[in-house]
Amino acid sequence: MSEQSPYEQLGVTLDASFDEIQEARDRLKQQYSGEIKLLQSIEAAYDAILMDRLKMRQEGKIKVPERIRFPERVAPTPPSGVQPAANSKPNWLSQLLDTPSRADLLSPSGVYVTLAGLSLYSGFAPSLLQLTLALGVGSCLYFLNRKENKFGRAVLLTVAGLIGGLLLGSLLSSLAGAIAVERFIAFITFMVLWLVACFLR
Repeated sequence: MSEQSPYEQLGVTLDASFDEIQEARDRLKQQYSGEIKLLQSIEAAYDAILMDRLKMRQEGKIKVPERIRFPERVAPTPPSGVQPAANSKPNWLSQLLDTPSRADLLSPSGVYVTLAGLSLYSGFAPSLLQLTLALGVGSCLYFLNRKENKFGRAVLLTVAGLIGGLLLGSLLSSLAGAIAVERFIAFITFMVLWLVACFLR
């Protein structure tokens, strides 16, 4: 077997495809599974063919199909009868929304539950509401910036959350009941900031 060319050893032609070469090698390996010298010879012939093909490819003697050279250009075709799933969300929305893990929810939840509780606690001085709001804004900035490290976007979303929370709290202030209006507005603002910190990015 050693006096033959690598192509003859594997029993393939010079223009055989890569799949045909592999099949021939696998068939011969299975046929001569117990004979170590023949198996080494088969592997050496296979390697020689691959090296020859690589050399021919580098010299431009083999035309490589476009699907192999540029696989990113070929659009995958879905199996027949299967409709590709339409994206239910617009691209800008999917870039804005986040699906946090349980661990990612714990820290912001703990911070905002504490701040919301302090805002509703009647023994807490009303003058300290501003401090708790500042802590809430700072926490929102921290949690948003931690996700994607985009500080400008974190500032924008935090300010939008703060304004949205204050407006929503003002609109819902008639539901405050026995709670002071400013405490209720702070509570709603903390809930909105929690939503922003957890579910936006």
